[in-house]
Amino acid sequence: MSVRLSVGATRALPALVLRPWDVEDAGALVAAHRDSDLRRWLTTQLSGEVDARRWIDGQRQGWADGSRFGFAVLEDRGEGLGAAVGHVSVTLREEGSAEVGYWAAAEVRGRGLASRALEAAVEWIFAEELPVPVVRLDLFHAVGNEASCRVAERCGFGFEAVLPAQPPTFPTEGHLHVRRKPARF
Repeated sequence: MSVRLSVGATRALPALVLRPWDVEDAGALVAAHRDSDLRRWLTTQLSGEVDARRWIDGQRQGWADGSRFGFAVLEDRGEGLGAAVGHVSVTLREEGSAEVGYWAAAEVRGRGLASRALEAAVEWIFAEELPVPVVRLDLFHAVGNEASCRVAERCGFGFEAVLPAQPPTFPTEGHLHVRRKPARF
């Protein structure tokens, strides 16, 4: 499956393209992971090209087996696509549900990129003709990650619960936000 999602430009923001990760994105991925604020919230730590390529291989395997759809997010300023500056993923879980995740690189954070990219992925997964349609999306983030909480709220994910820490994978409490497929799909 080869998917390319587009998000139109706004008056103040460039267009976005979401596409599967490619080996050529490894440098941008490593650069994004150098940011201590990003690393603070992620469960995966990438410290070099080898880690990045391994992670990208995992993303590609998810596409191949239909279990996880990881998108590189790129800005399109009309002069061609820039380097990957964000990530959105949809991981299929139990029947009819999936988990979403996202991050934005430091240089684009605070400009609505994560919200716009997440919304594009949500619209796609709800419309996608999968063997078992997704009707519920779960979004988890660490307590204290206020930026992720705002993205969840902007994208229509309602707060459901505070979840206990589960070290070592999730060392702190987390928030669970949920969005259900509307009847219009």
